[in-house]
Amino acid sequence: MENRAGFYRKNLTGEMAYNSFVPSPLPPVPPIALSSEELELLIKANSELTLLEGLAIRIPNINLFVSMYVRKEALLSSQIEGTQATLDDIFDPLIDNNINADVSDVINYIKATEFAVNRLKELPLCNRLVKEIHSVLLENVRGQEKNPGEFRRSQNWIGGQGSTLKNARYIPPNLEDMEKAMSDLEKYINADDGTAPLVKAALLHYQFETIHPFLDGNGRVGRLLITLFLLEKKVLTVPALYISYFLKRNRLEYYDRMMEVRKNGDYEQWIKFFLQAFVESAEDAIATIDKLKALHEKSFAVLLTSIPKRQLENAGKLFTYLEANPIIDITKTAQQLDLAYNTTSRLVSAFVKLGLLKQSNTKNKNRVYAYEEYLQILRKGTELGV
Repeated sequence: MENRAGFYRKNLTGEMAYNSFVPSPLPPVPPIALSSEELELLIKANSELTLLEGLAIRIPNINLFVSMYVRKEALLSSQIEGTQATLDDIFDPLIDNNINADVSDVINYIKATEFAVNRLKELPLCNRLVKEIHSVLLENVRGQEKNPGEFRRSQNWIGGQGSTLKNARYIPPNLEDMEKAMSDLEKYINADDGTAPLVKAALLHYQFETIHPFLDGNGRVGRLLITLFLLEKKVLTVPALYISYFLKRNRLEYYDRMMEVRKNGDYEQWIKFFLQAFVESAEDAIATIDKLKALHEKSFAVLLTSIPKRQLENAGKLFTYLEANPIIDITKTAQQLDLAYNTTSRLVSAFVKLGLLKQSNTKNKNRVYAYEEYLQILRKGTELGV
């Protein structure tokens, strides 16, 4: 059966026969027709992103915020795929000793994001860049045996654990169709066809996930492409918007709406879902910036009024370090700040007395301290089981 989104192609014969989906090239035919409700949502999404962009470029420590948000997005996007790690795991100062497969996945996603944002300054958003991102994402972690940086050379499928081609929930294009679909998608991404950038971002994410060009990591790469596209189109000048928190909360709907496009060619319901994701994600980012800014001002005021003048310079160093590393141990912190161990220990004790730091429970003999109020703001939505 064929619809505006594509059709199923029969592959092989007899017992080996299966049907793979062949997506129609973008843009859809007939063209996207947004309802008045969807147009209002598009206007609201653009408005929220403009607010976020204006706020982001005005705050002095935007790079710090982006760094924190990249870590949160890496965690959330990985959790969507089943990764069992928490934000505290990612900020653990003893991470080199405590690293496991789940944490490694998230660390690589952070590396892939940072790599991609920088590489976008040199390359357009193209299949070469997509492959390079994938290579970083799967380097020396689970999935490294699944051709990092290369489009798949075998048929894949989507389904529960133990599923096969016979009972898969969805079977992406075969190899020949996949190669053509990725070539078509690359052309669409870089074509100036007048489509609103947020609508186009929704369409390219759907198309990438439908093509599923890699054996592993498709979801994570596909979600990263959304932000990269908005950066390339100058909708964003800093990577301050990520939508995995929304998608994690609405995971089943996320998958179901993609399938609805494949089954019935209804791109409009998918776009509506995605525009809502942009609205809520921008609102969340704005609220997070406001909370972190207020906490910064409150905490810094406490330091100014409570720390002796002779210790203020070192206290300021520790406070700045905390905003980039909200969980610390004394040994590593002393090394990073180039301070004596005893000096750092006294500063940490002072921060504990002021309520800025809290000693965390740890199985290790090294004591670990957390900037708890800061972490509470960032932890929103990252809890396992949520």
